[in-house]
Amino acid sequence: MVDQDTSQAHVQRSGRVSRSLWARFGKRAVDFVAALLLVVVLTPVWLPAALLVKLTSRGPLFFSQERVGKDGRIFRPMKFRTMSGTRKPDPKELVPLDHPEITAVGFYLRRFKIDELPQLLSILAGDMALIGPRPTLPDQVEAYDDFRRQRLLVRPGMTGLAQVNGNTALSWDQRILYDIAYVRRCRFFLDVAIVLRTLFVILRGEEALKRRFQDGPYADWVDIPEGYETDCE
Repeated sequence: MVDQDTSQAHVQRSGRVSRSLWARFGKRAVDFVAALLLVVVLTPVWLPAALLVKLTSRGPLFFSQERVGKDGRIFRPMKFRTMSGTRKPDPKELVPLDHPEITAVGFYLRRFKIDELPQLLSILAGDMALIGPRPTLPDQVEAYDDFRRQRLLVRPGMTGLAQVNGNTALSWDQRILYDIAYVRRCRFFLDVAIVLRTLFVILRGEEALKRRFQDGPYADWVDIPEGYETDCE
């Protein structure tokens, strides 16, 4: 468990976490049913992906490491391995699609988001949601201030508002702004919009939807603290 502070309780009391019926009750039920159906329906995708990973490069089938979830809880989501089996992850490094250590098969798994399908199991377990901020490494969370820590007030997601507005084409702080906007305004129709935009990202790529947070429709949802880094990478 990552150390907690009173800022989370303050954020919740101040009403900055969405209190919509969808956020409080409907979202988790829909996540569980949808994840269960997707596990079954996407079996024809899982099996070939697993075989290609094992047959084309040395290393484990899955990549798994500790991540921080809702309220700072540690869990270990899985992804199909897309990089060299000998690579040591750098928590400070962004990994764009053209990273030299991504394998040939891994490129396509990442490009079409197939590598993240095993995270459906984390949704069934209650550690993740279909939509929410991406789960973060403990070392990154330890460096959060009160403002950034707000992204831990909801379950992390397989996709999210940051992922459909540029993802790795944006800086970390830009992505966190999108995450906090989602925490504050989680609604059914916003989730539907994120799902639809995720399909567009799969078809066109993340770069096609890159947008600076301050230039989008969500800027009014977040009061950005003075001195916060707001530039895109």
